Amino acid sequence: MTTELEHLAVRLREFARARDWEQFHTPKNLVMALAGEVGELVAEFQWLTADESRSPDPDALARMRTELGDVTLYLVRLADVLGVDLVEAATAKLDDNDRRYDADLYRGSARKAPPSPRGD
Repeated sequence: MTTELEHLAVRLREFARARDWEQFHTPKNLVMALAGEVGELVAEFQWLTADESRSPDPDALARMRTELGDVTLYLVRLADVLGVDLVEAATAKLDDNDRRYDADLYRGSARKAPPSPRGD
């Protein structure tokens, strides 16, 4: 993990420990909380046009920022509890996508690539 993500994970760990919340921070509970927060983020975009979603008004952007913060916190906490390095996982996934989605073959296309040999 990057230093900033490591710092955030440590701070979250200490936050949970100080409140005796570690008992509730099981992977199952954290991923369910993460899904709920993603749902709240989705709700902020639900009825926007494509153009409105690119340039939300300041109030909407402030709410989106808050929801993005919640999503990030739960994702970092989940990764910490599972012992997953988020930057390493994302880099590996991007490397796989780079192999699967040749720029010349997929430029301007939203079609899916064949499944990865890893099953992703």
